[in-house]
Amino acid sequence: MITFLVSIAILIIGYFTYGKFVEKVFGVKEERLTPAYTKADGVDYVPMKTSKNSLIQLLNIAGVGPIFGPIMGALYGPVAFIWIVVGCIFAGAVHDYLTGMISIRNRGAHLPELAGKFLGKAFKHVVNAFAILLLILVGTVFVTAPAALIADLTPAWVSMGVIVTLIFIYYIAATMLPVDKIIGRLYPIFGALLLISALGVGGALVVQGAPIPEISLENMHPGGLAIFPLLFLTISCGALSGFHATQSPIISRTTQKEKQGRKIFYGMMILEGIIAMIWAAAGMAMFSGQELNDILGPGGPGPGAVVSQVSIAALGAIGGTLAILGVIVLPITSGDTAFRSARMIIADYLNVKQKKILSRLWIAAPLFVISVALTQIDFNLLWRYFSWANQSTAMIALWVGAMYLALQRKNHWIAVVPAVFITMVTFTYILNAEIGFRLPILYSYIGGALITMVIIVTYFVAVRRRLEASEAGIRPIHVDDDFEKTA
Repeated sequence: MITFLVSIAILIIGYFTYGKFVEKVFGVKEERLTPAYTKADGVDYVPMKTSKNSLIQLLNIAGVGPIFGPIMGALYGPVAFIWIVVGCIFAGAVHDYLTGMISIRNRGAHLPELAGKFLGKAFKHVVNAFAILLLILVGTVFVTAPAALIADLTPAWVSMGVIVTLIFIYYIAATMLPVDKIIGRLYPIFGALLLISALGVGGALVVQGAPIPEISLENMHPGGLAIFPLLFLTISCGALSGFHATQSPIISRTTQKEKQGRKIFYGMMILEGIIAMIWAAAGMAMFSGQELNDILGPGGPGPGAVVSQVSIAALGAIGGTLAILGVIVLPITSGDTAFRSARMIIADYLNVKQKKILSRLWIAAPLFVISVALTQIDFNLLWRYFSWANQSTAMIALWVGAMYLALQRKNHWIAVVPAVFITMVTFTYILNAEIGFRLPILYSYIGGALITMVIIVTYFVAVRRRLEASEAGIRPIHVDDDFEKTA
């Protein structure tokens, strides 16, 4: 219990200390007009208040990831707490803040455009395809997961097919309509439900004196799976998630002032970390490692069953049902913005204005067709592909942030260090995984380390060349919009 409470305290302190430091390194400009005003279109670029933007950002990034991921990560034992705290403060929140703020400085650009600008034109095309793949996987996962939870609460005659269809109808509406029509109006209500459910479960763990284990580096996974790299892909949302790099630009287009960025981007990631801590603790306290492994393993009911059992055990039938509804809200409010983000990325890539609804429709329709087909694939398989694509996107986003800071001769180490770590994680995983090259783990460690070293050297060489070219007047550096406007 002490480890649990101290971890949450450290996350909160991290927002007020390291978050402030990251903001200072970036250097906000109060007088600079944001894209919400300079590109206002009444659809995606719409100025909204900080409180509303914060709740939307939280719901955008907090799908089932900070619940299902930590529940699965609980199999490794309290070492998961360390990754959530350290990862959230020094990697995830930095990742979210930089992607959001760099997007604000570049007309609300999404990650593919930013990757092309800072890492090279070829990256724009690669990251564009990668981001669309990730978003479709996210949208699909966040249809099937909440549908399964809803099915447990509804009469038997309400089939999964009906529930999935209703969720898709909502997704289509949220993807197509202006951001302030559905998302801007419903998310504050959903946000309140989310926070009540998370705090309810967390409070019950404390009041009931749940046997939450104390800090340990021991690997307690019943199947003996390696902590590195698997834990760092299993728990992504809540610690570090590339999916967030696709969501922050949505809010960069509705943020009123740069000063609001720390609360919206860094702060909401810290809050997601607290949610992840609560569910990781619940998984460890209410189930033995073997029990949890049986539930999460092949043939088991999956993490949704853990959510249901924990909620009802902690809060009773009525309170537990409300908590489950809060969990259902999470994936639905990330799935809709996943498809919305995919539409915006494709529109930017093809340079298609989104003022007219027909322009939005012909881009969005194929995304939903593909997603419907993917719902027929096993959830666990989808999750493995999502986890790898997710952390690979985080790797790219952190290198973009590092390059942005380096070209301004600012402290780029705040992004370089987590970028190096997650680069090693993602390449080690894909070399070893069944969905990858299936190399022995030792060879995967060696291969991951060698690839990571090549990327580090490439990065520093690129930084030096671009700075030298700028000083020689050959290639001026423009990290922000060329037409900075001030209020």
